[in-house]
Amino acid sequence: MAIIEPIKVTGLAEFNRNLRKLNTDLPKVLRIGLNESAQLVVDWAQPRVERRSGRAARSIKAKSTRTAARVIGGGPRVPYYPWLDFAGKVGPKRSVQRPLRPEGRHIYPGLGEQRDEIHRALVNSLINVADSAGIEVSNG
Repeated sequence: MAIIEPIKVTGLAEFNRNLRKLNTDLPKVLRIGLNESAQLVVDWAQPRVERRSGRAARSIKAKSTRTAARVIGGGPRVPYYPWLDFAGKVGPKRSVQRPLRPEGRHIYPGLGEQRDEIHRALVNSLINVADSAGIEVSNG
């Protein structure tokens, strides 16, 4: 499996700047729409994470700014998450081994599987934000 390319929206930063000129609350609505799109990957990935306590699965979250959305996994309380997703060798003298998967097991495959749904959600979010700004938009 090849590594999945991120979804890029050309002109999103400019769109966001122009929204801010119309109404300062509109970029927040756009960020929420970006989070909802990223949440599709989170919902796909979380049930597929191996579990002992469930902490690793709960560490997968959607994060966004006004111009970017991302899905993260792990953190200070779950420093082993990258090993669960991509694998390798860990432990004393690197004694615990797991087959390496450069494309990952959870987040990137979720992006690949949910790509069309994410695209639809992004387009719908952009159209909804534009409509709420009073900008006439057609999907096409």
